[in-house]
Amino acid sequence: MNLEIHPVKIDIPEGCNIILGQTHFIKTAEDLYEIIATTVPTARFGIAFTEASGPCLIRTEGNDDELIKGCITALQAIGAGHVFCILLRDAYPINILNQVKSCPEVCRVFCATANPLQVIVASTSQGWGILGVIDGFPPKGIETETDQKERRELLRRIGYKR
Repeated sequence: MNLEIHPVKIDIPEGCNIILGQTHFIKTAEDLYEIIATTVPTARFGIAFTEASGPCLIRTEGNDDELIKGCITALQAIGAGHVFCILLRDAYPINILNQVKSCPEVCRVFCATANPLQVIVASTSQGWGILGVIDGFPPKGIETETDQKERRELLRRIGYKR
């Protein structure tokens, strides 16, 4: 068996976050749509899911055609089955992540980020599968007291802490 490893760069549209994960059933796209639409009704989003059997189609849902197309592009580049992609605008992953992880079809979440993203994919004669992700950049140092103060102020300014 021949095994190859491929880094796949994912382009995230300006002002968006991506959630990338593994799932296992055809109703994933509809269930994720309901989760996002009912949790953050003002969110703009696209969803795509790759089947791994039968017709092996990329199934889509969402309320923003640009973001749906972005999800399709990402999943075509990754090339693996049973993967879902959510592109999210006007909301943050923290707003929906627990609900996404609680979706019965979701097996795992690889990342939720707005950082530069590479997906590490393995290929064999059977197909492609995600091994993991490279999310952002390596650490540049250790937080100082000033950095800590700025972090805490930011969280309060944007409403995530009191």
